[in-house]
Amino acid sequence: MNSRIRIGDRMSPRPSAEELAHFQQMGIEAASIWTTIDDANYDYMVATKALLQAHGIELWNIDILDLHCDPAMVLGLPERDSKIAQYKQYLRDLGRAQIGYTTYAHMANIKMLPYYQTQIGSARGGIPTREFDMEIAKDLPLSHGREYGDTEIWETLTDFIRQVVPVAEEAGVRIGLHPDDPPVPSLGGVARVIRNAEGYQKAVELAASPNFGLCLCVGTWAEGGEMTGRDVYQMIEHYGKMDRLFKIHFRNVDARLPKFRETLVDDSFIDMYAVMKALDDVGFDGMLLPDHVPGGASQAAYTIGYLGATRDRVYGES
Repeated sequence: MNSRIRIGDRMSPRPSAEELAHFQQMGIEAASIWTTIDDANYDYMVATKALLQAHGIELWNIDILDLHCDPAMVLGLPERDSKIAQYKQYLRDLGRAQIGYTTYAHMANIKMLPYYQTQIGSARGGIPTREFDMEIAKDLPLSHGREYGDTEIWETLTDFIRQVVPVAEEAGVRIGLHPDDPPVPSLGGVARVIRNAEGYQKAVELAASPNFGLCLCVGTWAEGGEMTGRDVYQMIEHYGKMDRLFKIHFRNVDARLPKFRETLVDDSFIDMYAVMKALDDVGFDGMLLPDHVPGGASQAAYTIGYLGATRDRVYGES
């Protein structure tokens, strides 16, 4: 199979000339933009896509912070119907603007602290990074007033999928479902149902659509270890052959649950060359980008260079 692996990165909603030049200078081929619901309309999408095209950059996705891991949609709160209606209109606007992809995650408490904690000087060479410790997180208070079990969260995810997938199909937009990070059974009293291969398979079967697949986060899958049911290479093989891999978060961690730290991409137990090779083997036609890079601008640039060099090595061998 011939893969088309795009090296991507996040871009500001209104990129400056300097940021656009940085993408060109670093050889970053595709951009992922997060913005607000006030900005994410058809006119903005068309104008932003044209700006990036003029600089030789593919706009892979525009995602909406307001609708990402929204508690109303995940927990079935009173605002759920209006939020889903906003999401449907967002999909229609993406389709009109010919932007063919968006990421979705079904987590209600990703901003709840302190389930991730910053550790100073704990990555290679003293780089600050983030750490997750289940011993600390298990004692967190309820994030939304009571406990929400697997059944309730599956009900809301099922409703979301059944409502939005037909709209995505009509609009020509693919939705990539991000795994729960970290992939623990529950956090802050809210169940996490896309924490393993069984959960992913159930969601994909519910959608039964080529427009619904995976935004596979390598770091999240590494965190879960054996609890995920399939390792990252098996996930790539299984869903890549189904043409359900749309986007890859290319990152690494130093250990599996119950405690881990985020690391530089080449500084842990996941063989990222093998990940790239697996993507090429299944003919991956999508974007991969750095995620949760410890440190600052120099570490981010290092990661982009690593991605490009690793892809070129794989392409040279195949």
